[in-house]
Amino acid sequence: MSSGPSQKQAVSVQIRWMIRRDMPEVLRIERESFDFRWTEEDFLACLRQRNCIGMVAEHDNRVVGFMIYELHKTQLHILNFAVAADSRRLAIGSQMVEKLVNKLSQQRRQEIMLEVRETNLAAQLFFQSLHFRATQVLRAHYGDTCESAYVMQFRLGRAEPEDALYHNRISNL
Repeated sequence: MSSGPSQKQAVSVQIRWMIRRDMPEVLRIERESFDFRWTEEDFLACLRQRNCIGMVAEHDNRVVGFMIYELHKTQLHILNFAVAADSRRLAIGSQMVEKLVNKLSQQRRQEIMLEVRETNLAAQLFFQSLHFRATQVLRAHYGDTCESAYVMQFRLGRAEPEDALYHNRISNL
C-alpha cells in the first residue's frame, strides 16, 4: 500500500515573533488563503497597536504560517491566522494554536476567541478539532460581503459536562 499525496507527515516548526522582513511571505500566504485579504497597511496598522502581536511559523528557513492576535485582560483574540497552501495538513496550525494555549493561565487569560466566516468550513472544522466551540453568530459581521461569522472560543480547563449544556446548532460546528 503506497502513501499517496493526501497522506502528509507532520513537521515541526519554530514559532517566533513576526519581523518586518517576514512581510512578503506573510502577504503571499494571505493572498493564497483568503478572498478578502488584509493589505500590508492592515498588518502594519494592527501590529503598531500595543496589545497586538504577530507571530510566524518557520520551517526550513521559510515562513509557512502566521497569526495575529490581541492581548486582552481575560482572553487572547485571534484576528488573522493562516498556513501556506503547500504546508497545510502538516500540524503547523495546531502548533501555532498550542503556542497560544500555552500562554493561557488560570490566574489571568483563560480563553482564546476568534470569528470565522460562515462559509469557511475548513477553518471551522480545524478549530473545532482543537476544542474550540462556536458560541455565537454575528449576523452580517463582514462589511465586504455582509457575511455572518461564528464566534469560536477555547476555554482553559473546559470540563466535558459543561459542553453538554451547549447543544445547539452552532455548538455542533
